[in-house]
Amino acid sequence: MNRTLIIAEAGVNHNGDFDTALKLIDEAAAANADFIKFQTFKTENIVSKNAKQADYQIKNNDNEDSSQSSMLKKLEIPIEWYPMLKSHAEKSNIQFLSTAFDLDSLSLLNDLNPKLYKIPSGEITNLPYLEKIASYNKPIVLSTGMSTMDEVVASVETLIKKGISKEQITVLHCNTEYPTPMKDVNLKAMLTIQKTLNVNVGYSDHTLGYEVAIAAVAMGARIIEKHFTLNRTMKGPDHKASLEPTELREMVKAIRNIEFALSGDGSKQPSPSELKNLEHARKSLHLTRNMLKGEIIQRKDIIAMRPGNGISPMEIYDVIGKKLNIDLNEQDQLTWKNID
Repeated sequence: MNRTLIIAEAGVNHNGDFDTALKLIDEAAAANADFIKFQTFKTENIVSKNAKQADYQIKNNDNEDSSQSSMLKKLEIPIEWYPMLKSHAEKSNIQFLSTAFDLDSLSLLNDLNPKLYKIPSGEITNLPYLEKIASYNKPIVLSTGMSTMDEVVASVETLIKKGISKEQITVLHCNTEYPTPMKDVNLKAMLTIQKTLNVNVGYSDHTLGYEVAIAAVAMGARIIEKHFTLNRTMKGPDHKASLEPTELREMVKAIRNIEFALSGDGSKQPSPSELKNLEHARKSLHLTRNMLKGEIIQRKDIIAMRPGNGISPMEIYDVIGKKLNIDLNEQDQLTWKNID
């Protein structure tokens, strides 16, 4: 059975509070996600002081200062947190992961020896970033929000040119709007990416709810990434488009159920669990009246009724015209032993 890798995206939903970050790890582990993921950046390296927040950030932060710099500075994870967060994740039986948004942050995360690296949508056209992350020669997950297919191809080709194999790359279809309107999901683009690049694909979901993530798994997603929070009413840029802990658990359970549903070999035949119901649900041929030994069976004399462990109605024309060799009553089931 193919297992979907589930990344519980805490992102910046810790709101700069260490205890909240620990609780997010606990909730992701309790939901049986595979990874807990944060975001790593140095504000001065990624945004100018004059850069404005996106509309959804302004709305969700609900403050007068609309600069990205001011918002992000409050959401930076202090360097000293990282060993403690990783250790807590390992003790909770979940893998620690973070997305770097600048070159210094890549170096910081590399010192933690992560299992894989995640490229956020905003860095897909950042050549120096792509070259550095490829130099670590580890599995890479690439988000593609806001991207054209040509940009996705160019990014993947850069990674391969720098020594990453296709087998090490998973490309996530993504829409970078929080929340993503259903009409803009375009989930079929995930299949286009797979066909065009012949790589593993997945989906980074920013819709409300998690039904699109489930659909993506049914369509072949190998990785699902989903934002979650302790409480959607908290202030911060991503809380409102995130799942709450109970919903995260439900999503993980639903994905695992879908994996079982997709695990068959594709042949159409009764499953072991349903065979016991066959005779109770299907029909076989029975008599519509009392009949005596020697009478010829006519069409009006037989009816298809449950149970279905006698002569199949598909053989009705093989029965018509035959002679009974025993007395039978109305609704008695016909068997080949009773017919000459």
